[in-house]
Amino acid sequence: MLNQAKPTISVIIKALNEEDHIAGAIESALAATTGMNAEIILADSLSTDCTVEIAKAYPIRIVSLSRPEDRSCGVGPQLGYQYSRGDYLCLIDGDMRLYGDFLRAALECLQRNPKLAGVGGIIVEREEENLEYVKRASRDDPDRRPGLVTRLDCGGVYRRSAIKSVGYFSDRNLHGGEEFDLGARLHAHGWALARIDRPAIDHFGHQGSAYALLIRRILSRVALGAGEGLRAAIGRDHFWFVMRHQGRAFALWLGVYAWWIVFAVMPMLASTDLNAAAARAALVLLPIIVMIARCRSFSVGIYSVVAWNVNAVCFIPGLVRRRVDPRLWIESRTVQSEEDATPEWVAAS
Repeated sequence: MLNQAKPTISVIIKALNEEDHIAGAIESALAATTGMNAEIILADSLSTDCTVEIAKAYPIRIVSLSRPEDRSCGVGPQLGYQYSRGDYLCLIDGDMRLYGDFLRAALECLQRNPKLAGVGGIIVEREEENLEYVKRASRDDPDRRPGLVTRLDCGGVYRRSAIKSVGYFSDRNLHGGEEFDLGARLHAHGWALARIDRPAIDHFGHQGSAYALLIRRILSRVALGAGEGLRAAIGRDHFWFVMRHQGRAFALWLGVYAWWIVFAVMPMLASTDLNAAAARAALVLLPIIVMIARCRSFSVGIYSVVAWNVNAVCFIPGLVRRRVDPRLWIESRTVQSEEDATPEWVAAS
């Protein structure tokens, strides 16, 4: 692991306050790269818990943002990328664990298929109670099935030459949807992405209430991601790819805006206050009833409608948010190099 030669693969673990999971993520990366010419980089977004202190026990490089205001979902991968040296890049989050044989299978797939920019695998969701993850697991999402996909949600293995061809790994301006943005840029430049039929990662998502997670996404600005992603695509080669694959979501939020307008003007259209109240009640209940029937779950159906409204509220602020050139160097520092790592883990293993 401490080989000074150029590594074949760089495993980038992006994290912010992942003290409960970071040891598992790092140990899974170390195990998965055993016998490989590899480097492991923790790209930390100035965690305020013990994430970095825990990570220092392992023979990895740790790099960190210099400014908390630079935090975003898109900044972590790019932070790790600007310090990486590998011909291939594996990206995971600090709340994930790599399966031991996935990296070799992904590299073999990339070497056999020169048109592939990246390869992912099967995502195993380990959080089974939060409604957000229940909804994801039950959704028939073609981008999570084996075959060609538009994006590699939850990370994957990428070819460095493909990343260089599109200018940057991840858009530091995006607080969400950075995997789709990367996939859109790669497809616009003639590359393809695929998932292989092999488990890639265990994902330990946020526990507890899905509604608390929604609030967290608002406060952390993750909910702005869709609007920021569309803003990033305007005038770029990947704009029509974005419209083709996310147009239904944009149309849904336009429908939500229309729903709000009708709700607001209903008292002016109804003949009596009672009729206005009845119409408003029907207007609120109809989408909820439809989603409960569609999801076959009372709780998931209500959550879906609430999530629509949150995403619609946050879309416009994301769309108008000022951008920074994503190709610029991210202000950061090296906290630990591989050579400076404490030897406890190596001795224990």
